[in-house]
Amino acid sequence: MVKILSDSTCDLSQELLEKYSINILPLHVLLGEKDYKDGVDITPEKIFSWSDKNKTTPKTAAPTIEDAVECMRPLLEQENELLCFAISESMSASLNVMRLAGEELEASDRVFTIDSQNLSTGIGLLIIEAACMAEAGMEAAEIAEKLQELKPRVRSSFVIDTLTYLHRGGRCSSMAALAGGMLKLHPKIVVQNGKMEVSKKYRGSLPKVVKSYVQDLEPELRNARPTRVFITHSGCAPELVKEVLDDLEQLSVFQEIIETRAGSVISSHCGPGTLGVLFIAR
Repeated sequence: MVKILSDSTCDLSQELLEKYSINILPLHVLLGEKDYKDGVDITPEKIFSWSDKNKTTPKTAAPTIEDAVECMRPLLEQENELLCFAISESMSASLNVMRLAGEELEASDRVFTIDSQNLSTGIGLLIIEAACMAEAGMEAAEIAEKLQELKPRVRSSFVIDTLTYLHRGGRCSSMAALAGGMLKLHPKIVVQNGKMEVSKKYRGSLPKVVKSYVQDLEPELRNARPTRVFITHSGCAPELVKEVLDDLEQLSVFQEIIETRAGSVISSHCGPGTLGVLFIAR
């Protein structure tokens, strides 16, 4: 049997984790000297409050090998094969930790590590596809091969409400953050080849920006795989999320439109008010 494990940056809801039998290995979030586990004992709201109070961004860290061994051992005990997913290897050591844990458990031949070259529900899209293939009886090696074909077709992008958190995390200069705030600039970030890049800068209020962002995506959305699309955000107003959902429904493309909240690791870097639309191209 094929079991699936992902690090916590996949941002799948508890309902989806249960539906597709996905196991999670949490990353660590460090608020000063205190160590928390993503999705276990820390929330994005607590991170935002701490970050605003301390004028800095929390540090995040990959799971330890001990964390991974503890998580992976019971999944491998019954001679299962294990598909391991993680945030892009260019962003974190999570996947290598899983690889090393597989070696320590003397199960490297049954542990298949997938560099998503993505983040958030960009990973989640691949995970659900893998879960469906496993349910259909495919073996881990075959699924891993199919995922290599899918990875380049994952479309992950999001617009950011405030540059403050990117600045605090060293991903944006003081002048750029200041100018962005004064000019109400909202960058569109896309994930390409495992890295984040700014593809466009919108100007105006967040609702106006999000509307333009979704409209700009329309040609790609119409050419997407119709199975599902994610609206993933770090705490946007419900009416704003509803507007995006309505716009996606009006396209009459997707069988499933899923809203998820970004977890603590992703939220700590992008800040509140970030929203993305993620899907797989045909």
